Amino acid sequence: MNDDETSVGLGRPPATARQAGVKLLWIGIWLAFMSAPVKDLADGNHTPWATALGVLGLLVFVGAYLVLVFRHTSKALDPFRVRASIAFLGAVAVLMSLTLGTPWLVLFVYVAVSVGATLPMRTARWLIPVVTAVLVGVGATLEDAREIITALVFPALLGGFAMTGVRQLVRTTIELRQARATVAQLAANEERLRLARDLHDLLGHSLSLITLKSELAGRMLPDRPELAAAQVADIEQVSRQALVDVRSAVTGYRRPTLPGELAGARTALAAAGVGADIPADVPEGLTEKAEEVLAWGLREAVTNVVRHSGARRCTVTLTPRQTLDGRVLELTVADDGRGGAGTTPGNGLTGLTERLASVDGTLTTRATQSRSGKGFTMVLSIPFESGLGSAE
Repeated sequence: MNDDETSVGLGRPPATARQAGVKLLWIGIWLAFMSAPVKDLADGNHTPWATALGVLGLLVFVGAYLVLVFRHTSKALDPFRVRASIAFLGAVAVLMSLTLGTPWLVLFVYVAVSVGATLPMRTARWLIPVVTAVLVGVGATLEDAREIITALVFPALLGGFAMTGVRQLVRTTIELRQARATVAQLAANEERLRLARDLHDLLGHSLSLITLKSELAGRMLPDRPELAAAQVADIEQVSRQALVDVRSAVTGYRRPTLPGELAGARTALAAAGVGADIPADVPEGLTEKAEEVLAWGLREAVTNVVRHSGARRCTVTLTPRQTLDGRVLELTVADDGRGGAGTTPGNGLTGLTERLASVDGTLTTRATQSRSGKGFTMVLSIPFESGLGSAE
């Protein structure tokens, strides 16, 4: 998900007040066209009763428009309610235009936008021009409306069809989110199957052998205790080897991978409301040890960004680079938070430095300048020979 989707919350109900505010602003940007009817009311061109009717009608129209479009971009509404709401908006637009005059023809722009934002493409394709035609027809019955009609036809068509594109974006976003959830579920299922296979391969033979030798030892114990003791010794050896195998497997399960940490970083930053620029690909040829160190480093850096930096944006890069000492692989994590100059390294950075030393790597941290004023950058560097072998 990109930053715009995160901040607006496309295709889902807003999770925070900030998301709700951004989405409301994003939808209500079209309200700029309301200046004409507002000015018409403020100029006192109508009787008090007509002005009161205009204020009430305008509030009802704007409220119905915002509720319809706001809720529909969060969750699809019942088709009947959508059609009824659009019919209501159209009726109010006709009534207000015929009653109060040409400045109120602008309401038809909102009807067209609502059609594009809420109705299926095959329906919106013909209904948006119909709404525009009604605008022209109603305007033709009013005096001195030619210029206003000419000025509103293009915004009505453009606004309506632009919102069909936005609606398609919302639909695509929802489908993408569902696909990601499916992929994550399939990955979890595959991991469970792999764990089951590994447990069977690791312990199936060993436990069967232990069971067999235990039965033999039990039968030999009364008459041939020395042979029973030999069987017990074999059982001890097999069980110790099984324990070693299990510990080795557990260590492998706990070892982080760089692709996994990149995906985890993207999720963690998005959950914290931090815009993320994270690479999708990992250079080929990384040794397991080098990948593990870089993965731990990325996890530590992202944790610091989320917990301590107060950043609004974080950029991660993974780049092979030529230096005076030879080729190195650099993992850079930069944010626009509070900065970290002069701070004492904590246990996480100290442990990370020790991990890097095991692959002849280095850790560099520095405060930086960003658009917001401050920032912090962490660079993990691993020599090419340790990090990529002969891949490049």
